[in-house]
Amino acid sequence: MGTVHDLLVARGKQGALEAGIERPVVEAASQYLSDEDSALAFAYSGWAQCALPHKRLADDAPWSITSEKVRLMVEPGRRPIGEGQEYEFIGVPFGSHARLILLFLQTEALRTSSREIELGGSLRQWLGRIGVSVGGMTGKSVRDQAERISRCRLTFHLATSGSRQVGLVNQTIVDRAIFIEEGDGRQGRLNLETAKLSEGFFEQLQRHPVPIEEAAIKALNNNAPGLDIYLWLAYRLHSLSSDRLVTWKALKMQFGTGFKEMFHFKPRFTSSLALAMAVYPDAKLEVTEQGVVLKPSRSPVQPKVHALPSR
Repeated sequence: MGTVHDLLVARGKQGALEAGIERPVVEAASQYLSDEDSALAFAYSGWAQCALPHKRLADDAPWSITSEKVRLMVEPGRRPIGEGQEYEFIGVPFGSHARLILLFLQTEALRTSSREIELGGSLRQWLGRIGVSVGGMTGKSVRDQAERISRCRLTFHLATSGSRQVGLVNQTIVDRAIFIEEGDGRQGRLNLETAKLSEGFFEQLQRHPVPIEEAAIKALNNNAPGLDIYLWLAYRLHSLSSDRLVTWKALKMQFGTGFKEMFHFKPRFTSSLALAMAVYPDAKLEVTEQGVVLKPSRSPVQPKVHALPSR
């Protein structure tokens, strides 16, 4: 158990804050340790190596990101305008809500062993369980991200030996979606009621799932960088047989495409890394001048029962 978790168990939140631990890290770790729900979620391992953008891009802009072994390209989808033959780009998915919707889709698909997923109330109930109230601007954001996910196309290029590559070429995440439109035309609201994962995406998810904890997702539900790093650690750490250095250059390629300079990226990454470790107590790593040294660790999916002091 890491320092923040030891401090929380021994001295409570105030004691951890007095010891110099940043408040967001203390809050995330406290919420995680206090959550007795042992429910699991799942994600395709490709998302643990390459993720969606954190912020909105231009509606017609594609998204590309490269990690050590995976390259991801996401192309924005289009939707019809009015009754004519015109279409408009709606942009690639982005931010924490897009990640949460994807986690729900993947978790439900594996839980039911089916590509067909009933949404509507089920998605709202799950989001509520992880602390996201779907109403007002949040509800509008969730509907927007659900439509972006349903219409976008993606390619995962998976590196193999030599120069050969295999990938999910021109693969949609969702094969079929049913929207209920409220209002008229461009001003209407689209509610996604049912979705069917594409066969290729579902097959990859079944072959390469990464189990994670709902309690961790709940503690990071509004922090896209923290969610990305947590999923990455959940995928990498438990499979290591020895220490592995990931250089700052490699980390910036995977997690810092929005930063021009390394000196801007490093402090933001280390802050997000601390948040991810706050909900992964068994994570072992070391931040060095060369990068981050990953160390063999237990999977994050472990039973936990901790009684935190009330002070």
